[in-house]
Amino acid sequence: MTFEVRLDDLSSPEVAALIAEHLAGMSGASPPGAVHALALESLRKPEVTFWSVWKGDQLCGCGALKGLSSTAGEIKSMRTRPAFLRQGVGQAVLTEIIRRALERGYSSLFLETGTGEAFAAAHALYLRYGFEWCGPFGDYDATEFNVFMQKRLTAPATS
Repeated sequence: MTFEVRLDDLSSPEVAALIAEHLAGMSGASPPGAVHALALESLRKPEVTFWSVWKGDQLCGCGALKGLSSTAGEIKSMRTRPAFLRQGVGQAVLTEIIRRALERGYSSLFLETGTGEAFAAAHALYLRYGFEWCGPFGDYDATEFNVFMQKRLTAPATS
């Protein structure tokens, strides 16, 4: 299945609804105070780049890259709509995030996500893409409800 990953300004009602869906899903799968998902206004900050994923005129998912420093970024707001689960939406947006991180010269990508069955598919996706478990980064604290991952990036060899 082919998906189009679009740089998005978060102005459409469809994208706003997807972010609301994402926040509700994270709140439903994690206890109060353990959700670190970004609301719409936080996704509009200059250090965040946001992509939506489409199949024709159907919004399928999204993902974001937050700049942490000149050498590192954080993956945020990865979400696939239920009708498109296990069809490659996450792979499509994660590939774009990694490509953009390499383009920016980042040497590391980090992420924080939840624990438990609701997050198992996300953990598997990140592990397939070379992410490894790590300790907390930035302002995060480790709890029994979250885990951390990191991918070390290397620029592709040029001939």
